[in-house]
Amino acid sequence: MPSARTGRPALVLASASPRRRDLLIQADIHPHAIEAAQVDETPQAGELPPRLAERLAEAKARAVAAHHPEALVLGADTVVACGRRILDKPADEAAARRHLELLSGRRHRVIGGLCLVLPDGRAVVRRVTTAVRFKRLHPDDIERYLTSGEWQGKAGAYAIQGRAGAFVRTLNGSYSNVVGLSLCETVDLLRGHGYGA
Repeated sequence: MPSARTGRPALVLASASPRRRDLLIQADIHPHAIEAAQVDETPQAGELPPRLAERLAEAKARAVAAHHPEALVLGADTVVACGRRILDKPADEAAARRHLELLSGRRHRVIGGLCLVLPDGRAVVRRVTTAVRFKRLHPDDIERYLTSGEWQGKAGAYAIQGRAGAFVRTLNGSYSNVVGLSLCETVDLLRGHGYGA
């Protein structure tokens, strides 16, 4: 499925995340198609956060690549980790509160897994880690944030590009990685495999 306009392989984003789509567009990358991958995101027994991010990014990319064999397929996943503990997308407000209480005043890692599946079936996997430290959160900070609903569907129960940006005392690494996709790494990965070169 090469692009008629450029002659290069079309790019398919294996994610329904509007944040990832918007980040790509910010970098002047316009996917030919966007398709969500149906993948079980449950960590495997003993699986560490970096491996989880890489495995899920590849699983998503491969699942979608099966429908687009001639395209470049980009998969991504974001894992928030405090030590070895993985902070998932909370199912309810109580779980979100526990995540935020754990992150309060502490440093955590946001690990972005990237995978580009090539038309020949090869997969190129990358990992980006950003260190984030939250200020100590007052109970009122947490309650207001929970009331906003912004935590819903977010790994670690927060969105740095929203109200939770006020919680961040320091950030070391890629900001866009925390939003959902490291632009520097993604652009380099695509360019290295003939897209946008």
